[in-house]
Amino acid sequence: MNSFVTATGGIAPGSWDRLVGPHMYASSGWLSFCHGDDPGRVGAVHTGSADQPQAVMPVTAVRSMDNSFYQWHEHLTGLGLPSPGGKGLMAGQHRGYHTQLLHAPDLSHDEAAAALLPELRKLAAEPLVRELTEAPAPDPVPCVAMYLDERTVGAFRRAGVTAPPVLLQLEAWIPVPDGGWEGYLESLGYKRSVRVRRDRRRFEEAGYRVEHLTLEECCEEAGYLLACTQHRYGHPADATVLAESFEDQARAMRGRTEVFLARTADGRPIGFCLYYVWGDSLYLRAAGFDYEHLAGAAEYFNVVYYLPLQQASERGVRRMHAGIEAAEAKALRGGRLHGLWLLDLSEDSVLEGRDEQVAAANARTLRGLVGDSKTVAGALADPGLTELL
Repeated sequence: MNSFVTATGGIAPGSWDRLVGPHMYASSGWLSFCHGDDPGRVGAVHTGSADQPQAVMPVTAVRSMDNSFYQWHEHLTGLGLPSPGGKGLMAGQHRGYHTQLLHAPDLSHDEAAAALLPELRKLAAEPLVRELTEAPAPDPVPCVAMYLDERTVGAFRRAGVTAPPVLLQLEAWIPVPDGGWEGYLESLGYKRSVRVRRDRRRFEEAGYRVEHLTLEECCEEAGYLLACTQHRYGHPADATVLAESFEDQARAMRGRTEVFLARTADGRPIGFCLYYVWGDSLYLRAAGFDYEHLAGAAEYFNVVYYLPLQQASERGVRRMHAGIEAAEAKALRGGRLHGLWLLDLSEDSVLEGRDEQVAAANARTLRGLVGDSKTVAGALADPGLTELL
């Protein structure tokens, strides 16, 4: 079966989603959105039958990658590490910065990794993948996994991957304790809760009107606000193109999209946050602001953190996925920080035997992400990270 025939590698969406559990970025809807970006290059590998898959993983045939966060070649060479080149098979989807290995309940994570590793390597050796990636002949293209958590890295390493993992980023999960909004504030401690209460008060006093919408209802405004943010940080962005992408995302996710949209008293949109509630988790997905028209009332923290956290606490959600970047802001608001890793799954990886060199590079990366922030250092949640400091 052609692994790229559909977003889920030919597996029916219902059969796929039975394995997804709490992992929204591995859902058939999200993968369908990714597939729409570049049809024919996004798919999946699996073990078991298409009707009853046992272990599955998204894959992407990479010819080039616009998003710099997914450019493994530039990342590795920037760290002074050898690279297998920029073309190849990526284990994972190219949106979301969070790749999961999925499996049936009667299979352990280690068993799933051991079963999928040869399938991934077999796919990397197929002529179809070479054609899709436009990689030079004759050897198999590299097979590189991006944005794996520590647990999945360990499973693949125990399955026989000998290349050392390379630290890419930190992602934040914010626990949502019992007791609703007040319970969350109490969990922060006195000083941090005072800051949050002050931010909330300033936002309320600014007189903004907040609407709770679906993405379908506000694609144009979300596209405009995201373009404003992109321009602020020097990135070219077309509001119309972004709005069309939001429309595609809304269709792919089939009514699961939720948006907080803040307006001034005269109706001007000034900020939005797109999120998903999936299982026991709330996933922050996108945000944008018209910075020229903000009142300086902690709009970002209110729209992106406090409103979703309050929503999560009211709906019984247990944690909020706040993604990568801005580690200190997330740690100050209760975030626990976990490592996301690159792992070269190729049988003859260029990183094999470079353990000490990679460990030194990982330590430099982590020091750069932590900086001199005791807050960030104290929020590191993985043993593998704390050992690097």
